[in-house]
Amino acid sequence: MFSSLALFIGGRFSRAKKRNKMVSFISLSSTIGIAVGVAVIIIGLSAMNGFERELKNRVLSVVSHGEFEGMRGSISDWQTMSNTALKNDQIEAVAPFVRFTALAEKGQNLKAIEVRGIEPDLESQVSSITNFIEQDAWKGFAAGEQQVILGSGVASQLGLERGDYLTLMIPDNNGTTRVQAPRRVRVKVVGLLTLNGQIDHNLALIPLEDAQQYARLGDEVSGLSLKVSDVFKATEVVYQAGRTIDVPLYVRSWQQKFGYLHRDIQLVRTIIYLVMVLVIGVATFNIVSTLMMAVKDRAAEIAILRTMGANDGLIKRIFVWQGVFSGVSGSLIGSVFGVVVALNLTQIISQIEKAIGHQFLSGDIYFVDFLPSQVIWQDVILVSLTAVVLSLLATWYPAKRASKLNPATVLSSK
Repeated sequence: MFSSLALFIGGRFSRAKKRNKMVSFISLSSTIGIAVGVAVIIIGLSAMNGFERELKNRVLSVVSHGEFEGMRGSISDWQTMSNTALKNDQIEAVAPFVRFTALAEKGQNLKAIEVRGIEPDLESQVSSITNFIEQDAWKGFAAGEQQVILGSGVASQLGLERGDYLTLMIPDNNGTTRVQAPRRVRVKVVGLLTLNGQIDHNLALIPLEDAQQYARLGDEVSGLSLKVSDVFKATEVVYQAGRTIDVPLYVRSWQQKFGYLHRDIQLVRTIIYLVMVLVIGVATFNIVSTLMMAVKDRAAEIAILRTMGANDGLIKRIFVWQGVFSGVSGSLIGSVFGVVVALNLTQIISQIEKAIGHQFLSGDIYFVDFLPSQVIWQDVILVSLTAVVLSLLATWYPAKRASKLNPATVLSSK
């Protein structure tokens, strides 16, 4: 009964028109402060979730989870090595590749790129690269046709479109120290790789047999790409598989090249959680000020309640509920606003970029050229509950002060 009575009176105190306008202003500002803090933190966490999603679905679905590369040059018996690696239960697929650096030339435009020779059927097992290439281009991707699938960023810089031709200048490494003219190969752009990120600006794909011919490797390959079942345990799995192979190898995982991206995302997420507590904590200090002034403003009502038999616990709960109302309302308003903005964050930022004529994320620098966002409801609930809990803690001291008021002193002064 007393709990419901405390809730009822606390609600009346919160909704009633205050005699002191300053109390109303501070109460409103505390609610707004909590709402803004909650909304900003939800938006920030959603952006980090979006970056992590794009890292996993775009970058890590295209790049190799792990690689074996010959320490003494190219690898000859790669089929045997592939079968040995597949004996590891955590390795799902293996594909050969040939990799070399070339200079792409179109008219007066030049661009240094990484050329990767792949076997389409095997490559589709270790990566989801086909999801980012036109399907007709991938189906017709075959050796002996002088074909290349070009990163969309490279094509844009060189002014190329699908169906155009370009020249690849490949350095001739014949094992001597003499400087020789590069070999020139004319290839046709049959498709574009569109990841909307950094990889688009430095990668070209050609069929494996063509790459072996251009690099003069015969039947050998530069290395093997591996796909593991748990991408975040790739380093451990790849090194474990590498120890089962007798050939001297360079063993690498995606974490050596792109691991900093995942670590940065986790670091920023941790910082946001810390900022969450600090920002909402500062906002809840206004609740302390509001309740202290409310205690003074409602001193007569408190005294009357005491003369009617209200004990210390009831008085405390009344002001606890009054403070919680501010925290809950601010949390709800901030959560709704934050979720709405987070769900439309990519489109909002895109419109701002168009309005000001400036792109915040450049595809040749970052792994995506847009601001992704993903709302995870556990984050929303955590932020909202944190705001409510901090609001509850902020009510303790004012509620205690209210319970200590002497009704005789208050009423005699009126």
